[in-house]
Amino acid sequence: MGNAELQSIHVHPVKALRGFSPREAVVEPWGLAGDRRWALIDDGGKVVTQREHPRLALAAAELVPGGGIRLSAPGRAPLTVPVPRPAGTVTMEIFGTKVEAVPAEETATAWCADHLGTSVRLVHMDDPAVRRPVDPDYALPGETVSFADGFPLLVTTTGSLDALNSLVAQGDRAHEGPLPMNRFRPNLVVAGTEAWAEDGWSRISVGEVVFRVAKVCGRCVVTTTDQETAERGREPLRTLARHRRFGSRLVFGQNLVPQSPGTVRVGDPVRILE
Repeated sequence: MGNAELQSIHVHPVKALRGFSPREAVVEPWGLAGDRRWALIDDGGKVVTQREHPRLALAAAELVPGGGIRLSAPGRAPLTVPVPRPAGTVTMEIFGTKVEAVPAEETATAWCADHLGTSVRLVHMDDPAVRRPVDPDYALPGETVSFADGFPLLVTTTGSLDALNSLVAQGDRAHEGPLPMNRFRPNLVVAGTEAWAEDGWSRISVGEVVFRVAKVCGRCVVTTTDQETAERGREPLRTLARHRRFGSRLVFGQNLVPQSPGTVRVGDPVRILE
């Protein structure tokens, strides 16, 4: 376990869209800088994800200086979207929680609606320090999160993916494997651990940054979506249901909450503190 290191970093500026993989990233209390600070909502204010719209996987977002984003998708002219001015907020719902968000300019909303072929709105989280607390069942006082599913960061390991792909290869949907790590949309990917080592972690450090391991990550239908084509299969949920069922959850990866500020870099040593 002494040789574990950070293999890759993944930032998704818009929830449910494709992200990018920088060599380093600043860790803020609510997640990696720029990660999931934007989201799409439907006409009722409910968050829109790949659960309902796998086609979101085909659109990408990158950060631009000043906190804005650049949207791109096959066959579409890219669009740069500035951070909206805080002229007013709309109330959105993300997994049962009401959150205030600032609407993006109309051209951005139109671009996203055209890509999806349905009415959606692009919104921005202006102040992650106050907008959305982490689930109190798993949080310490004052912990907040961006538009990520529930926690500031998600970590996965290459050892566990290799083990999962071995299990997929033995099943009746072997033709769907091997699966790439982007099915799981992690922030941090760790190499050099044994399979499922992360089950036993409660506190880790990545380079200079310390993280609390909040809870295992229960997986949903998004993991069955090919992030290159937006087509759906049955894996990995079929194999996770047989081999990685923890109570009612099908588990892959761990949710993290930062305990100290700093910057993580590809190649950083990963240490298990507890």
